[in-house]
Amino acid sequence: MRLSGSRRSFLGAGVAGGLLTLEELGFLRRLPPVSAADMELPADAVRFSPDIEPLVQLLEETPRGKVVETFAARVRAGTSYREVLAALLLAGVRNVQPRPSVGFKFHAVLVVNSAHLASLAASESDRWLPIFWALDYFKSSQARDVQEGDWTMAAVDESRMPPPHRARQAFQQAMDAWDEEAADAAVSALCRSASAHEVFDLMAHYGCRDYRSIGHKAIYVANAYRTLQCIGWRYAEPVLRSLAYALLNHTGEPNPAASDLEPDRAWRVTQTAIESLGRPGTGRIDAGATRELLDTWRTCTPQEAVDATARMLQGGIAAQSISDALFLSAGEMLEQQPGIISLHSATATNALQYAYRTAYRRRTRWELLLQNAAFIPHFRQSMQSRGRVRETRIELDREPDEQGQPPTVEEIFRAASQDRAHAARAMRQYLEAGGQAETLIDSARRLVFVKGNDAHDYKFSSAVLEDYYALSPQFRAPFLSNAAYLLPSPDDPDNGLVAQIQQALA
Repeated sequence: MRLSGSRRSFLGAGVAGGLLTLEELGFLRRLPPVSAADMELPADAVRFSPDIEPLVQLLEETPRGKVVETFAARVRAGTSYREVLAALLLAGVRNVQPRPSVGFKFHAVLVVNSAHLASLAASESDRWLPIFWALDYFKSSQARDVQEGDWTMAAVDESRMPPPHRARQAFQQAMDAWDEEAADAAVSALCRSASAHEVFDLMAHYGCRDYRSIGHKAIYVANAYRTLQCIGWRYAEPVLRSLAYALLNHTGEPNPAASDLEPDRAWRVTQTAIESLGRPGTGRIDAGATRELLDTWRTCTPQEAVDATARMLQGGIAAQSISDALFLSAGEMLEQQPGIISLHSATATNALQYAYRTAYRRRTRWELLLQNAAFIPHFRQSMQSRGRVRETRIELDREPDEQGQPPTVEEIFRAASQDRAHAARAMRQYLEAGGQAETLIDSARRLVFVKGNDAHDYKFSSAVLEDYYALSPQFRAPFLSNAAYLLPSPDDPDNGLVAQIQQALA
């Protein structure tokens, strides 16, 4: 497909043909606007609306076909963005079991933060779209959970809770022993006695220790914490109980505490390697080291990935150069086998890198970085188990294409409808010719709003569009261009959300 072609207005096309313009989304003005301040946790968050339980029950009990209409009416009557977001998260953790894997139907919980991130980055007129999509998605996951046994989180057993001064120790002992009942009681006590930062640090530690559920444990840690930062820590206890239960998932296996299982082996190498590392934030940026690690991780084992990464850090390489290699490895996999595994290499790396930047204990930060490195070979092995993996490699040093006019944003996404590899090349050419990354990112995000039919559309797009800015500038174009392999295209079916909201507001 040629880079030039039809000049039909891409941004001005209707729903079926592409993105909606601001004018075509004008009916959203009937809802109160969501300002940036509305989406941040205020200093007086303790005064958050006390009637969240009725709102959660309303979400639980409203039929799927009525949920958009019902919540549109509540929003018009004064229910805030944060209240709807809180109801989404709490309804998910109470009604959807994170078993047998921290994924599948549990994406109703995992996607809440991804929808929130999409809302944060959207214009004020668009910010309700991801949240209404998540409301509808919760109802589908709730129905699936009912079919699988109708699990509901029980009240915590207060009699088993350790005293506040022993909560941290009791939680660590339970998690180390993979003891679900003890962990459930201990995490409630921990939530009531420890700071949010301390709790997150512990959860990040356990979220990265094993590769089970293709990275969803680490994803849940990051997404839960980030959502709680918006809705308020007062809602943390049921979320942390769900999270601890998810982190202890090892379905169909013996107790990992007393076994030598493949998903846990890199963790033991990591624990040894950490002892020789200094403080994060030191070292030199080295693009050559990034390329060397990227090449090493293509063929090594998870344990060897930890060793190679630790040696780089011991040799004075900055963590940023390690992070660049991690993002690029995930981006390379998108090209080699576009699909569910490579998608999760990107979303798990996003979560682990967020946790690395957020955790405050030196040891936890190194654990997150080294385990992220271990996950890369794990993902490659998972891709190989699913079928053919192309032998292509992400291009880091190619000369910019100066022939002809660079493609427009419209042409890039139209190309994705026919040829993903061509769309990736077009995106790279656009960025290297000085095209505005923000324009490209905004267009991709609006396509997700209109075309996104699955939680992975939101999880993936929110991750890669955020991570573009986390890479060193010289590596941003090759990373983002490979996202074209999984981002929606204008010719994908509409998700019907815009029509539902428009009808609800009629």
